[in-house]
Amino acid sequence: MSPLVLGALLGAAFGAGLLLVVRRLPFLRKPSAHERIGPYLRDIDGTDVFHGVVSSGSPFYAIVRLFGPSLRAGAIRLERILGGATSVRRRLARAGIDRSVEEFRIEQLLWGVAGFGVGLLIALVALSSGAGNPVGLLVLCGVLGVLGVLSRDTYLTSQVRRRERRLLAELPTVAELLALSVAAGEGPAAALDRVARSCRGELADELQRVLAETRAGDPLVRALDALADRSGLVALTRFADGLAVAIERGTPLADVLRAQAGDIREASRRELIESGARREVAMMVPVVFLVLPVTIAFAFYPGVVGIRLIAG
Repeated sequence: MSPLVLGALLGAAFGAGLLLVVRRLPFLRKPSAHERIGPYLRDIDGTDVFHGVVSSGSPFYAIVRLFGPSLRAGAIRLERILGGATSVRRRLARAGIDRSVEEFRIEQLLWGVAGFGVGLLIALVALSSGAGNPVGLLVLCGVLGVLGVLSRDTYLTSQVRRRERRLLAELPTVAELLALSVAAGEGPAAALDRVARSCRGELADELQRVLAETRAGDPLVRALDALADRSGLVALTRFADGLAVAIERGTPLADVLRAQAGDIREASRRELIESGARREVAMMVPVVFLVLPVTIAFAFYPGVVGIRLIAG
């Protein structure tokens, strides 16, 4: 490593440390209203925002707690820049992640710091080998940091899609089990309790949440309406609405559940056929652009070589 790069790294480290010390001086740091009132409300709200981001048993938990105020401030600034708190809260609920928007923004910030750290490592390696422009490498670090922030949002969307696929796969079986329990003489709440205890999966967890809300005092219809509101699936919303309507109006619940299970399986079959058709079209891309040119080259190349030999 050249003396210039080493001096730049030492100067940057010293400047960052000095900035942290100056920012934390008591006469320069103005405590927020949350920090002033928080100690008196700790018995009421004892939740820790960093438990949702990093486990308390993780070796990074102490580091996250050490930079907690900076992370909170960065999360607030990130929320002001990106916005969309309602969309994030909705997707967190659809993904089954019990976290707040602030916790998600802190995760995004950590992903961005990780991306910036990877870019910084690449820049140090490039500078130590004498290659690369410092300005371009600095831009690369910033781009990787932004990509890290956006990657967490993309990963949340993929989590929502995976959970919705699991819910759709579990819904017909759960509906048929509920129909069997109701046909055997059990009430709607007892049938939900039996199925929630017998099954494992995302939908069983949602049913357990519905039962927990009913035990807390909410009517079963209202708990089912809440399930329909927080789910982003049309089939699950129709399932919850059908249960609620059957309970309110006294219609035969077993017949409703069997009909819904049949509709869901038919919709899954249609979606599978449509997916197969889309994959068939997508398979034409490598065939047309890769296999076909190679086949034509193998077919015509010997003839071209033979013609050249005859002409020569």
